[in-house]
Amino acid sequence: MPQLNIINGEQEIVVRNILEKDIDDVAALSMKCFGPEMSLEREHIESQLELFPEGQICIEYNGEIVGTALSLIVNFEDYGDKHNYLEICDSGFIRNHNPEGRNLYGIEVGVDESFRGMQLGRHLYDGRRKICKEFNLESILVGGRMPFYYKYANRLSAFEYAQEVMKGKIYDPVLTFQMKNGFELNKVLANYLLDDVESLEYAALMEWKNTDYTPKLV
Repeated sequence: MPQLNIINGEQEIVVRNILEKDIDDVAALSMKCFGPEMSLEREHIESQLELFPEGQICIEYNGEIVGTALSLIVNFEDYGDKHNYLEICDSGFIRNHNPEGRNLYGIEVGVDESFRGMQLGRHLYDGRRKICKEFNLESILVGGRMPFYYKYANRLSAFEYAQEVMKGKIYDPVLTFQMKNGFELNKVLANYLLDDVESLEYAALMEWKNTDYTPKLV
């Protein structure tokens, strides 16, 4: 992905691909955002850069990496309706990355909480859309956590909850953000992320469709 320089007031935000020199900083940010149970480590990021460097992007602000978005290419039909997070990303190593696939699958977006409110997540999603178009992929898929679902689980199924969020009747910090970025609800996946207590281990499979996609000739 070509580097993007975005002027935010007097400061410049740089959206670019993650480089080998960034690995320690990216691993540290993952730990800060997700904690020791869910964060990616140096070995995962090394593998991602080896297999699909174009799909790993970051935001640099004042010379510091403050946000990342990581992905791989798959044929989604190879995984189906019951896949979970560890299966779709090969536990973070993405050795299942398929250069001939049709779908970009987002496996992690992390933004340093000290820099929230700067629309960094939107810039990362814009970067993902650019990757999708550059590789002529059919869509972007993400397994979105539903961190407010636990508040409604006694009266709504996970799918009903996701539908209500899509209608704008319930606010969810992850799904509402994805919806505002043009993603639509595909389905809800059970047992997606182990020990995700807030989501009760459910995730909403969200999809953004690339209207510029041209099917490849066989």
